[in-house]
Amino acid sequence: MITPLRSSSYVGRFAPSPTGPLHFGSLVAALGSALEAHRQQGQWLLRIEDIDTPRTEPGAADSIVRTLERFGFAWDGEIMWQRHRTDAYAAALARLKAGGHVFPCGCTRREMADSGFARDGSRRYPGTCRHGLPPGRAARAWRVKAEGTITFVDAVQGPRSEDLARDVGDYVVRRADGVFAYQLAVVVDDFEQGVTHVVRGADLLGSTARQIHLQNLLGWPRPAYAHLPVATNAAGEKLSKQTLARAVDADSPARALVAALAFLGQNPPIELAAAPVGELWTWAREQWRLENVPHALLLPAPEISAGTVRRP
Repeated sequence: MITPLRSSSYVGRFAPSPTGPLHFGSLVAALGSALEAHRQQGQWLLRIEDIDTPRTEPGAADSIVRTLERFGFAWDGEIMWQRHRTDAYAAALARLKAGGHVFPCGCTRREMADSGFARDGSRRYPGTCRHGLPPGRAARAWRVKAEGTITFVDAVQGPRSEDLARDVGDYVVRRADGVFAYQLAVVVDDFEQGVTHVVRGADLLGSTARQIHLQNLLGWPRPAYAHLPVATNAAGEKLSKQTLARAVDADSPARALVAALAFLGQNPPIELAAAPVGELWTWAREQWRLENVPHALLLPAPEISAGTVRRP
């Protein structure tokens, strides 16, 4: 069990996956979560979500940490690394098994190919193994029984509601390759770190109902959520490794931070792009307002050139 550093009514976090270097979209999430934690006079933690080893790029985690330091980010306490926490995830899965909330699944991806789609675009599980493995089948993965409707109010995106059975289906918490799924790992980590507020990109908004569902099943408190707009490229695609998003320029941290503040609706003075990073952070901490963040799921990333901030 990880104990929070000190008693605090607000504990936030930034939890990147090291699938590549820090790009502008990740910088937005880091900046928004850090500034909101400061605004609330709370803690801000750093967690590296490296449990999905097949997707982890060697050296990416260290690169992300170095970039955050260069950009002036300061987190409380030690960094949490998911790869060291499989025992905690196994214990949570054991609790779910004891409560009858999960079941072994022997289905392959090929067998899932003809099933319907969930709200997030993934295949919705048709329930083949929900009431027991078919004869001759061995367990490959473990799935949670998706039941009930989850409702919550997002501080940026507003009221949300999801019928788990209809919109998601029974979801995986331990994959066929033995890796614990993101949904379970993040819930365990947020609980053990005492996270009270989750500020992150809206690309994870569709995961929130499942995470709240797991919190309910495990009897753990629900954090408050705020999902920031996701930055897109000129083609309207989310910035990511898959869309060849460029790493932020570590030699011009103030320029990138001003662009991120503009993206988040904070209207920073353009002259801060040429100021020392410490001066920029002083302005940002004093002026940050979550209520000024645009209520959008996707927004084009701004550009800074010729002394101006502009959107593509």
